[in-house]
Amino acid sequence: MMFERFTPDTRTVVVHTQEHARRLGHDHIGPEHLLLALASTDQPAGAVLREHGVTPEGVEEEIVRLVGLGGASHLFGSLNRDALASVGIDIDAVRARIEESFGPEALARADSAVHHGPRSPRRGPRRVVPTVLARHWRRRRAARHPARTAQAPAPTGLYQAAGARSGGHIRFSPRAKESLANTVREAQARHDSYIGLEHLGLSLITMTTGLVPSVLSALGASAPALRTAISERYRQVS
Repeated sequence: MMFERFTPDTRTVVVHTQEHARRLGHDHIGPEHLLLALASTDQPAGAVLREHGVTPEGVEEEIVRLVGLGGASHLFGSLNRDALASVGIDIDAVRARIEESFGPEALARADSAVHHGPRSPRRGPRRVVPTVLARHWRRRRAARHPARTAQAPAPTGLYQAAGARSGGHIRFSPRAKESLANTVREAQARHDSYIGLEHLGLSLITMTTGLVPSVLSALGASAPALRTAISERYRQVS
């Protein structure tokens, strides 16, 4: 029901969020990817972010600096690169040495093996009929509700991870889900019947955990100042 209340622009940003994560080779969508997609939009919320120094180029640079590229990026997501560098540990150098010895994406393969294990062989006959019916129902639903499917071109950016996936669904992290839930609360607090980019922006910049606070700090942006500016900009255009 939450997605039903998203404005078309908000849905497009969510689609672009997935494309950004895929392009960077990340196996999940975090609030930082939502911030990157929001900063890239030509809507008022994106304009306010850029006016305060939160440009898509800057956001992407910080994401890559903090977690890197590729499927194993989440392995370093909770580590403070600057703090480790201060004691002589270079995460990028560690990754490079591992991949030099064990091949590209060695960390991603190891992480997948540890958390998912080897795939078990399929047992019994394949259930073809339910799959065909499910596809039929999905096509009928899409035909009845064409406006619900966001058609958005893949966004571009500074980086392209080697071997990045060209398709497939990427899951939302718990923090990304939390930020979307807070987006709903922002809309409710303003008694709005829709969920727009202003609500998404207000939700993201008030986060106190994850990468978004670090990204904003590195770009010299003040969360309270951004909150005031976004609220004021949408008050003017309403």
